[in-house]
Amino acid sequence: MAMAANYLPYEPQQMLLLPEAIQDWLPEGHLAHFISDTVDTLDLSAFHARYDKDGPRNQPFHPAMMVKVLVYGYATGVFSSRKIARKLHEDVAFRVLAAGNFPAHRTIRDFRAFHLKELSELFVQVVRLAREMGLVKLGTIAVDGTKVKANASRHKAMSYGHMLKAEAELKAQIDALLKRAQQADEVEKNEPELDIPAEIARREARLAAITQARQRLEQRQRDADIERGRDPDDKPRGGGQYKREFGVPEDKAQDNFTDPDSRIMKRAGGGFDASYNAQTAVDDAAHIIVAAELTNNASDAGELPTMLQAVKDNLSALPEQALADTGYKSEAVFEALAGSGCDLVVALGREGKKALRFDPERSPHTAAMAAKLQTEEGKAAYRRRKWIAEPPNGWIKNVLGFRQFSLRGLHRVQAEWKLVCLALNLRRMAAM
Repeated sequence: MAMAANYLPYEPQQMLLLPEAIQDWLPEGHLAHFISDTVDTLDLSAFHARYDKDGPRNQPFHPAMMVKVLVYGYATGVFSSRKIARKLHEDVAFRVLAAGNFPAHRTIRDFRAFHLKELSELFVQVVRLAREMGLVKLGTIAVDGTKVKANASRHKAMSYGHMLKAEAELKAQIDALLKRAQQADEVEKNEPELDIPAEIARREARLAAITQARQRLEQRQRDADIERGRDPDDKPRGGGQYKREFGVPEDKAQDNFTDPDSRIMKRAGGGFDASYNAQTAVDDAAHIIVAAELTNNASDAGELPTMLQAVKDNLSALPEQALADTGYKSEAVFEALAGSGCDLVVALGREGKKALRFDPERSPHTAAMAAKLQTEEGKAAYRRRKWIAEPPNGWIKNVLGFRQFSLRGLHRVQAEWKLVCLALNLRRMAAM
């Protein structure tokens, strides 16, 4: 008879006489440990202040635990409150951070929504911590933008031209139903299955939603016309400067019903999505994101002053040098930042293309930038932009897997973007 192999003990039902320390479930140097230790150093007083007036019977989950779980979720590509709640039961790292707590997905969702401002402010605290660790130098930063899909259904969007037709059709349907309602007895006899009041209410609700969307488009168009210097009295003329009436959008202009703050933006590789324009300013020392802002304006042209001001607000100083691609070129911006003390290097055309010429009298700052880009120093500085600015956006989309916002509305997604960048910064800091 063959002897049994001498296996190591294996008893799936074995009970532990003494419980293990929960922190020992993860190896030393694990990302969860770093996030836990870092959050413990942050000022969470704003979170605690939210609960100061609650009575003794109300025992919320500890804010530090909730912040750790949320940040670790975003740092590992788990953004949904339902998925985070499930991970608390299935994933060792989440269980270690929660220390035996199991908040439901609604609790996680509500905590994130309730503390958006406080979570945004943690981004600044982490950036300042990175500077204290020597990971942020503010020598050179690079600014870049990326389009991130909104949490909006493409099937719940409508063009301006379609809105006008739909409004007219719904008004006609409502009028017809109201006329039928005046003959209620006859209608009940012939078509008892039709609930006329409910049908009217359904169409009125749809009409109200479409009307609001149309008004939003018209207001955006009025604002855009005024920004371009157009007077409300300027009338369209055949072959003239203006093709449409003041404040009247193009027929193809769209509005989304699920997230009205989102805008239709061109997708990399082709196509269009309801999206937001997410901006990052990245320090060259360790690729730490030192400013994270977001807008629903598809163009990057006016975002450079905003990003530099955000860097200054976060770290009380401007970088020595700022790099940006051609999407940020603007004579007005160059003029506004001329005396800032920050050396700007902004591309004026696409790489590999013939250098553009600018009239020094009409665009003196742009002409000066063109001359700078022709020098060896200017060329060397701009060559660094790509490897400073673009990796973090690539990590966010391809490593974290963050390609679409979970929240809706401009202010909410602005906060979520900072939460994403905070999580990425902590991953970078943990690896240093």
